[in-house]
Amino acid sequence: MLPRAHPRLLVPLLALALVGALTGCSLFDRDKPGTPQAQPSGGAVGGQPQLEIPATVAAGQVSLIQRLGEDGPLRTLSVERNGAWQCNDCAGDGVTSRGTLAPELTERLQVLLANPALADETDQARRYRTTCIDALTSSLITSTGLITSQDCPGEERTPVAGEILLLLTQATPAEVQG
Repeated sequence: MLPRAHPRLLVPLLALALVGALTGCSLFDRDKPGTPQAQPSGGAVGGQPQLEIPATVAAGQVSLIQRLGEDGPLRTLSVERNGAWQCNDCAGDGVTSRGTLAPELTERLQVLLANPALADETDQARRYRTTCIDALTSSLITSTGLITSQDCPGEERTPVAGEILLLLTQATPAEVQG
């Protein structure tokens, strides 16, 4: 019998896998010559500050990471329990936007994030694999786990996470998923 993984380690490992999937780099290709190497979080590459991707979030918080195709800019949106949000590069112009969700949206978001069905929609529970090329990939990081979806034909929508994604994209500058 294999030892059971610690749940606290699961979210950072899933976030690391997401970063690899979104950048198009495999964790197993690092030793090959010419393979791009990941830069440490918060550093600078070519004078540009590196984007910090949250590995975990607390209950009631959510982060959305989006990328169009393998070469598109990486957009991140983080929403606090009180509805305050910050979006990095949402318009693709490198600008950080901030705001606060309306009270009724904040309340609706909290209800959705507390829904027990969300646990069945995580990438791990669904054994999710990205399948489309050049599609908009949206990943929600919740306290329950990572939930990824792609805007491509035949992609099955997760009910609770899909509603969270729609709420976030309609209430902030994050891109709407088709």
